Amino acid sequence: MASRIDSKKLSTMIKSKRGKQGLRATGTEIGVSAPTLSRIEQGNLPDIETYVKICDWLAVPTDYFTSTTFSENPQSTVTASLRADKTLPQETVEALINMINLAYSQANK
Repeated sequence: MASRIDSKKLSTMIKSKRGKQGLRATGTEIGVSAPTLSRIEQGNLPDIETYVKICDWLAVPTDYFTSTTFSENPQSTVTASLRADKTLPQETVEALINMINLAYSQANK
């Protein structure tokens, strides 16, 4: 079964993390050009090297944007989403991740 990258989800997450920061500054931070970043935000898929850089910048695994990720490992997906969400304070993110990990460890006993 082939997996497809959800370009809309990728674009939305980049835009969310980038916020009001410009494309050039964000591109420099990621290690890609501003035009490349703009194309990705418009829904185009990046090459594999760029995709890996963006996933690293978003702090998500490379399979996060595939259609099968959530059903295979919801704990990892939720944790990655929280880490990528820059609207929450880091202390809150870590507290939520600890609670999620605890819930899964209790469920797996």
